[in-house]
Amino acid sequence: MKNPHHILITGASSGIGEALALFYAQKDVTLFLCAQNTERLGKVTQQCREKGAEVFAEKVDVTDAAAMENWISRCDKIAELDLVIANAGVSAGPGKTGESSEVTRRIFAVNVGGVLNTVLPALEKMQPRRTGQIALLSSLAGYRGLPSAPAYSGSKNAVRAWGEALRGHLKPQGIEVNVICPGFVVSRITAKNKFPMPFLMPASAAAATIAKGLRKNKGRITFPPLLAFSAWLMSCLPAGIAEFVLTKLPNKGSD
Repeated sequence: MKNPHHILITGASSGIGEALALFYAQKDVTLFLCAQNTERLGKVTQQCREKGAEVFAEKVDVTDAAAMENWISRCDKIAELDLVIANAGVSAGPGKTGESSEVTRRIFAVNVGGVLNTVLPALEKMQPRRTGQIALLSSLAGYRGLPSAPAYSGSKNAVRAWGEALRGHLKPQGIEVNVICPGFVVSRITAKNKFPMPFLMPASAAAATIAKGLRKNKGRITFPPLLAFSAWLMSCLPAGIAEFVLTKLPNKGSD
């Protein structure tokens, strides 16, 4: 969708979500934003309003299916949604003792369940109108399971595969679906990483790249180019070779 005017973004209080909200904020644009941290969300809301946008912001837990359905329904009644960006996500890593079952379930609940809880209610509103755009935040880590971040890469792989399948399924209905696979972007997630992050880019630059890809309705929006190529290549390697290389990477997170 070239010029969306009614945009919903989850996880909008920091990182890519915040940057996208600020990118789209302008006159004649209505933003619906949610996040868990009300203080940070309030600051983003104020900045967006200063740029001329009308903003409705709430604290909503994306893992709560009923709350998300209620929120999205209320937003769509205020202004029919053009673009919905399922951005909210969390990360962790095995550290020295491995990922606990609690951490693993939490990551999948937010990164996969949260996406489902955002996309499915939005589609219920868009499908009868036969128009709209859905963007799902995956990651280059979703190209191939990473020993350094099992739950994160697994959850992002699920989002990528579902989004790409959904794109073809919904195309005849007039709904555009785009999967976003960023590399390292400055955010609260990457701030926790204690290892070198090649091609780390500012969130504002990532937002501009994403918005450009959404305007062009690209099925898969990947960046930065060299890291995206490396991730794709790793997914093409024989399993034994890929496993040998990936096990040499430093673990994400620490105990």
